[in-house]
Amino acid sequence: MYRTAQDFVEEWAASAAGTLSVMKAITDDKLGFAIVEGHNSLGWLAWHLASTAGAFGRIAGLNTPVIERGAQVPSRAGEIAEKYEAIVEAYRSEASKLTDEMMTEEIDAFGGKMIRGKFLRMLVDHQTHHRGQMTVLLRQAGLPVPGVMGPTKEMAKS
Repeated sequence: MYRTAQDFVEEWAASAAGTLSVMKAITDDKLGFAIVEGHNSLGWLAWHLASTAGAFGRIAGLNTPVIERGAQVPSRAGEIAEKYEAIVEAYRSEASKLTDEMMTEEIDAFGGKMIRGKFLRMLVDHQTHHRGQMTVLLRQAGLPVPGVMGPTKEMAKS
């Protein structure tokens, strides 16, 4: 749980930058790549992260762009990254309005009450979980994996 607004702002910025680098590594021809047919594809995961980041922001009381629920995954990887980037930019400006007191306030989330700082921690954890799935899929799809939490095999070759 985040107890200070600055802790969230700093961690979100780093997490979002890593997620954006993973999204930018996806190519249009690999958007539908999944380990097993019917499982989450690279494109679906990227679109899901963009969608939920916007929705989580709104629930937390921030004015973030929201992608319509059930919206079709775009056919261009760049479009997904652009939408996500716009949401990240909104967090950058909106999160500066958060105060430490607001982080301990209860908000309505998922049909109940939750502390805003805990809810925002869930946002970052959710993003980290799916970003990890995406890095595995990138490698299996034969695409380079960016170094999010440290150097990758591809970076060692450079």
